[in-house]
Amino acid sequence: MISGMDDVPPTPAVTRPEITSLVTRGAARVLFQLGYVPMAEVTLPNGRRADLMALSRKGEIVIVEVKSSLEDFRVDRKWHEYQPYCDGFAFAVAPEFPRDILPPEPGLIVADGFGGAVLRDFPRTPLVGARRKALTLAYARLAALRATGVVAVELET
Repeated sequence: MISGMDDVPPTPAVTRPEITSLVTRGAARVLFQLGYVPMAEVTLPNGRRADLMALSRKGEIVIVEVKSSLEDFRVDRKWHEYQPYCDGFAFAVAPEFPRDILPPEPGLIVADGFGGAVLRDFPRTPLVGARRKALTLAYARLAALRATGVVAVELET
């Protein structure tokens, strides 16, 4: 035993909600650095909630699904349902996440509370013009509501 270390409390384990929060924050910072403006917890017209939805200067929409653990990934198979509402889709995971179990199709961001890196770019499937316009307007309205202090999460298309 190291002298003087017996009175130091053990480092508490990080909980799944804390991991989700840290990865979400880091992934949002990555998106911002890439020229996107992200919003967290956006409910899509199909009722699914995107962990992050982001809009680029060119009007491209990206959705990022945060996976906090292996269990979180295994029980949640709804990620295909986000793709009709974005030009690009990616998973965001913590550095210690077992990335080899993720499907190879989506993009991949590895992030912590301070930032992250894109390990696999978002494959692009352009939205149809009418859907892009409706989603962009709904995104702008939701952002404006949040900016005024209204607690809103749902895109109204």
